[in-house]
Amino acid sequence: MRSGITVLWALCFVLSSQSAISARPNIIFILADDLGINDLACYGRKEHHTPNLDELAREGMRFAASYCAQPICSPSRAAILTGKAPARLHLTTYLPGRADAPSQRLLHPKIRQQLPLEQITLAEGLKTNGYATACIGKWHLGGKGFLPGDQGFDFYYPGQANTAPSDNEGGKGEYDLTRAAISFMETNRAGPFFLYLAHNSPHIPFAAKTNLITKNQKAFEPVYAAVIESLDDSVGLLMRKLDSLSLRTNTIVIFTSDNGGLHVPEGSHKRITDNSPFRAGKGFLYEGGLRVPLIVRWPGHVPAGKVVDTPVVNTSWFATLFELAAMRSPRALDAPSIAPLLLGKNLKAGRVFWHFPHYTNQGSRPGGAMRDSDWKFIEHYDTGEPELYNLATDPAESQNLAAQHPDRANRMRRQLSAWRNSMNAQTNTSNPDFKPALFHELYELVDVSQYVPTKEDSTRLIEWRRQMNAVLRK
Repeated sequence: MRSGITVLWALCFVLSSQSAISARPNIIFILADDLGINDLACYGRKEHHTPNLDELAREGMRFAASYCAQPICSPSRAAILTGKAPARLHLTTYLPGRADAPSQRLLHPKIRQQLPLEQITLAEGLKTNGYATACIGKWHLGGKGFLPGDQGFDFYYPGQANTAPSDNEGGKGEYDLTRAAISFMETNRAGPFFLYLAHNSPHIPFAAKTNLITKNQKAFEPVYAAVIESLDDSVGLLMRKLDSLSLRTNTIVIFTSDNGGLHVPEGSHKRITDNSPFRAGKGFLYEGGLRVPLIVRWPGHVPAGKVVDTPVVNTSWFATLFELAAMRSPRALDAPSIAPLLLGKNLKAGRVFWHFPHYTNQGSRPGGAMRDSDWKFIEHYDTGEPELYNLATDPAESQNLAAQHPDRANRMRRQLSAWRNSMNAQTNTSNPDFKPALFHELYELVDVSQYVPTKEDSTRLIEWRRQMNAVLRK
């Protein structure tokens, strides 16, 4: 099956002349891990030191309403690489996923445990069109038989997710990954190349250089701030190498995150980041879990210094990059190209949908959501409870307007249901071992989506975290 699809791809997308291939832009896609919407200075976190990413934003375009396809890692990455919605891929939470527990009204669906091989990836599509391809860093889309080399990448270097900070390394292996990326760029400087650089930063557990922690003592979380500063420094090294290779003008640089920042205590970390004014964080269908930083630079093509409010979703990258490189992309993609927007033209915002049928480690429950213009609708699958927000007047999602606008809420519920059906989305089933007292304790007595780390003591959340972990062993 796999070989047949690959042959069809090659037949459908015939290579142009070698001169046309060499003129195509290089693509550097830098993906942070759990970086929150506010975690860069250019996004408002002034106590964080991110001069290189701030410069990238000044030289390119910065998005204020960029969304991930899922507020958790694996499905968001799958959407980037395939242009398909996680609901269609049946890969809707992190791999391998959270175990079922008696605190759940519903059971999780049995998801795919890898990115399906029958899906054409961005790397495969670009490779067929003459690109050298590299995946450096975090994969998290399957093990043996489903690794980057099986999905169209010529070169794969995973590095280490956690490292001992030293003079030439940070706590998340960011400099080692950057050195591998630079080596790939040097080897393939004649181009075109596609570099997918997936950092492990700032995902927990995190550590950083002592001097940077001291420098960031006034930050909300000094170690976290230091980790982000090292990430920023590594991006600066990569951009300077791009300049030294005289590749700046013919390279599209994209910097973004897989999902929103973690706002609740987890692991040994009592606090991580704050996504305010946006609600909640990683694992939630509220804005703090879905909004991610996005910076795009392509000198002479993408307007410099422009801030865009139009909502976009990372499922669009497949179609977008193919259009920017003047290549034909597959027709069966789940999100349209945003290339016109990147090139400074107007683009009407489309509807964005999410299907997340899972309870998470962060305390969220199964649900779906959609955004249509300024309106955001959320449906909780385990209770049927609807939520409706006007993001133009209430970006914090603090006032549920479903009762005041029942017609709009019901219409958006129907649209969300129709979209799920079109995706052949997996659904939940009832949990025969459900214990209502545990549900009440973990999801009703404490609403962690309302927790604001910078305004509240984390003591009660630390106890909640202990109970959330313990329920898996009941």
